[in-house]
Amino acid sequence: NVINAWAELIKLKDQSLEHARDKLVEMMAGYGAYKGYRVTVVYDAHSAASLTAVENKVSGVDVIYTADGQTADSYIEKMVYLLVRQRETVYVVTSDGAEQMAILGSGAYRISTRELRRDVLECTKMQERTYAESVLTYRRNEVGSRVDADIMRKLDEMRRRR
Repeated sequence: NVINAWAELIKLKDQSLEHARDKLVEMMAGYGAYKGYRVTVVYDAHSAASLTAVENKVSGVDVIYTADGQTADSYIEKMVYLLVRQRETVYVVTSDGAEQMAILGSGAYRISTRELRRDVLECTKMQERTYAESVLTYRRNEVGSRVDADIMRKLDEMRRRR
């Protein structure tokens, strides 16, 4: 769903579906860490047929490959139902109309792929800005800001006597 909606992921998918999936997980890991969200990414059955879903944790993101014969949408609907019953707040990213209705009907919230993209890009900009500010602050750690005023005055007097 998301891979087929974001230009950079479509381009990667055309080369390798696995690379596109890895990139999505990488992006969601940064997004989830920045926002403090628990992120789960669900893909349709992996290459080998499996009777049960395969779950992995990658960079803090739960990555799930559905069982053979089970769609990602049906897995998500079941998971949402269980989580909402446990009084968890759940957001599902989808732009599929039928899936949106199922999600909203279960008590979860829906985010379109476009909305998520905008939010991910905004979070990336904020992370870069925060990092840049911390680097600039670190680099501008001048002696004058750490020296006692009396010592600074004496050093200034010594400098002027030259």
